[in-house]
Amino acid sequence: MSSSTSRLRRSLLAAALMSASALALPGAHAAGGSSTAGTPGWPAKPLRIIVGFPGGSSPDLTARTFSEPLSKMLGQPVIVENKVGAGGNIAADYVAKARDDHTIGLFINGNLTIANLINSRVPYNPQKDLAPLTLVGVSPLVLTAPVHLADVPDGNDARTFLAAAKKAGDKWSYGTPGVGTVGHIGTELMKARTGIAPVHVPYPGYPQVAQAMLGGQLQMALLPPALAQAQEKAGKLRLIGVTAAGRSTLAPDVPSLAEAGVSGLNLEMWNAFAAPAGMPAEIRARLSDALIEIARSPEVRTKLFQQGWQAVGSSPEGLANRIKADTATMGKIIKDQKIRAE
Repeated sequence: MSSSTSRLRRSLLAAALMSASALALPGAHAAGGSSTAGTPGWPAKPLRIIVGFPGGSSPDLTARTFSEPLSKMLGQPVIVENKVGAGGNIAADYVAKARDDHTIGLFINGNLTIANLINSRVPYNPQKDLAPLTLVGVSPLVLTAPVHLADVPDGNDARTFLAAAKKAGDKWSYGTPGVGTVGHIGTELMKARTGIAPVHVPYPGYPQVAQAMLGGQLQMALLPPALAQAQEKAGKLRLIGVTAAGRSTLAPDVPSLAEAGVSGLNLEMWNAFAAPAGMPAEIRARLSDALIEIARSPEVRTKLFQQGWQAVGSSPEGLANRIKADTATMGKIIKDQKIRAE
């Protein structure tokens, strides 16, 4: 065999070995994304996103915003399932107990923080039974009031409004989507910070809270910015202040309550993806990476903003830190105000 022929055979052999190695490199996968290093054969069937609120709700819209791009990345259908009840805790318990490695959940603050602090009968432990994937988006709440209600001062000045609320004592009422929600905990914190004393009235959701204000049953409520601004634009509600340290990009024309002298009221709603704690770490990592990439994409950031969220797309560690901090903050309010499930 000539030396040139031997060199040619060695070159062909080297090329073949390089091609085989390339197929085995981490991240190389079959068409459709059905397998990567560390997750061979996964996903093997459609992935489910469990949501604890009805179709058309904010968590439902967020989950559906992620379902299509996540399906494209994983090469399998992604189905949003609504398991409604107990402020989202039924869905959270369902996800915590899922063992098929193809089920995750889209949750609000309380489901991942204070669920069992409010109600000891909640059958799952947020910190032990659910594994953080990513913090999707955050939003302050907006203190709102009806237009031209007899015992509520006109205008948008927070100091004047809070002074009237303090004078009214328990003659005023405020509405929330239920015990333990951010609207409830936030208003109780506001009561502690300002000396006001309105009575809590729970409703099925924020739209019903807004309707009760329009009907004159409530003097005040903390509402999501998108809902509050829509009602203000219609001339039906007034925006008093946001529960943030400064002005929010979601409601840039509304002063923060901190500007009116209300300290220690940096409160946000947020939503996040989490998986069962028993899901293999490599599958959780793949899901987290995909969800973070989607959350940070320009298209999804725009959609989330339109839905009333400031997009985040945090790491699992970042979400875990947020859960820990918020559990401590809200847990103190629950203890100090003696809040319990009704």
